[in-house]
Amino acid sequence: MAELHFFTGTMDSGKSTPALQTNHNHAARGRVGRIFTSHDRAGRAVLSSRLGLTHDALEVAPDFDFWRYVVSSLTAGGRIDYLICDEAQFYTPDQIDQLAKVVDELQIDVFAFGILTDFRTQLFPGSRRLVEVADRMNVLRVEALCWCGKRATHNARTEDGVMVTEGDVVVVGDVEAADEPPAHVAYEVLCRQHHRRNLTAARAKAVSLAPEPLPFG
Repeated sequence: MAELHFFTGTMDSGKSTPALQTNHNHAARGRVGRIFTSHDRAGRAVLSSRLGLTHDALEVAPDFDFWRYVVSSLTAGGRIDYLICDEAQFYTPDQIDQLAKVVDELQIDVFAFGILTDFRTQLFPGSRRLVEVADRMNVLRVEALCWCGKRATHNARTEDGVMVTEGDVVVVGDVEAADEPPAHVAYEVLCRQHHRRNLTAARAKAVSLAPEPLPFG
């Protein structure tokens, strides 16, 4: 029986790598699939991993219809055994329902990969719907770490190095590297405590380097 799988983790937990690996494993067994993504950091219609691996993909716009695409492909004589859906947090709830219909009505496996919450700690609509309808939900085993060493559970957005908690939900950026100057828009994974305090790695370093207050009295 086909199933709708949802693999999730924070940013920097390597979710695109198992997406590529899943495609490789199924293709190696002679199965034929399609790869989809949305707003990948590497550009349009590309599924990319921070390990440097990439694969061509179909870009999922808000008006894309998975059911119509799959039925049209099968009607035209194509073969589809499975779908790889990366950056699924950016899909609409209707698109997630279309994927569930593909699984149930056409017996095609769907493997969706995405993060749960945005920089405001709120569930992405697509991820929320996946939690509601997926046959299996899998938390990725590779845990991203906060700068303090604790397990990272929250995604933070920074603008010019300063953490922000308001703005457009979908703004493409990558996880900020510690040895590079702050990007205009970047992301950083934090534990809950430091996300709540708006304490990014750069701010924590600045605080630790601040001079001791002068004594009074």
